[in-house]
Amino acid sequence: MPSAGQRVNPSLFNEDARLPYNLRVLDFQSAMQDIYDFFNDVNSFLRGRGLSRLDDMLRPANLSGTVSDMLTESLAKHSRSLVVNGYHNGHPDLIVEGRYPNDRVKSGDEGVEIKSTRKAGGAVDTHGARKQWMCVFVYEVDNDSEPVGSRAPLRFREVYLGEVEVGDFRKNERGELGTRTATLDRDGIAKLRNSWVYLDR
Repeated sequence: MPSAGQRVNPSLFNEDARLPYNLRVLDFQSAMQDIYDFFNDVNSFLRGRGLSRLDDMLRPANLSGTVSDMLTESLAKHSRSLVVNGYHNGHPDLIVEGRYPNDRVKSGDEGVEIKSTRKAGGAVDTHGARKQWMCVFVYEVDNDSEPVGSRAPLRFREVYLGEVEVGDFRKNERGELGTRTATLDRDGIAKLRNSWVYLDR
């Protein structure tokens, strides 16, 4: 069962991080704590009924999508200037409140795109190369420890938030059934990693 009261360590944040749109380190700490509390509550309920943890039920891609959506909602709740983009699958995920009609835009240039991944270092696929503020949360999940009741809860290891350009990306090859994606190239990912917000290594 997940440990009760898992806490985000405030000493692991970069107090000198360059944060846009009036974001604060406290906003990230609060959003991450929201995720910890949610998984603790849900998994305690599930395990109390002899069911698998949510972390074990969801496929990796689905879990990443869920964590990204939850972080987007939580950051919007704690932020002073950003709201969730009301356009379904619109870009970016968080937009400046009042910048676009009804706080919804298909493709905007004012806001922050939120990604989450299990990949250390923060390299993630995107739907296209573009100039943007990109925020990547790196987390780990224990799906292997036995017995299941001893598995550690989901834990954030890295958070990056940096402004990237179109030229910082490389385009990925697309298979017959695949969707074209782009990933930060070596210099681009180095730029993002230099803009770290939280490191727990």
